[in-house]
Amino acid sequence: MSVSVPPGYTAGTWNIDPIHSEVSFSVKHLGIAKVRGRFDSFEGQIVTGENPLDSSVTATIQASSVSTRSEQRDAHLRTAEFLHTEEFPEMKFTSTGVRANGDAFLVDGDLSLRGVTRPVTLALEVNGFGKGYQGGAMAGFSASTEISRTEFGITGGPAGSMIGETITITLEAEATQP
Repeated sequence: MSVSVPPGYTAGTWNIDPIHSEVSFSVKHLGIAKVRGRFDSFEGQIVTGENPLDSSVTATIQASSVSTRSEQRDAHLRTAEFLHTEEFPEMKFTSTGVRANGDAFLVDGDLSLRGVTRPVTLALEVNGFGKGYQGGAMAGFSASTEISRTEFGITGGPAGSMIGETITITLEAEATQP
């Protein structure tokens, strides 16, 4: 299948710049509002193929770097009721394929969280390619997906009845070539 190449598309290997990128999430609380958070420590690599459908991505997130702007809530999220960071310090995503979706892309892959690996699909937007402040090649991507928290063993303990089943994950990645 042929897919239109985004303007300025550049094939190559890209390292995600954690300073200019974000891994965030949101989940409903009490069925009326969304609680948002992020992970502050992560790394990843994107390989853009000559044909965009031949591209791949890998990422590792340090689960204990969770931040919701509440130290008490963050400490609770690190427990066995949620992320269980002591036993499972990392979350990992490894792509298994890229598909065209109109003018956008879908990235299929395996997400490992709390010792459970499940297939997920990221809706990907290629934001662009260009030169950075010091002249180096740069690329930008946005992606999102939704997961079921209980499929990954996140019960929430007694608080579980107050939080939604679906967690929305949003990624903003700025990447540079090594």
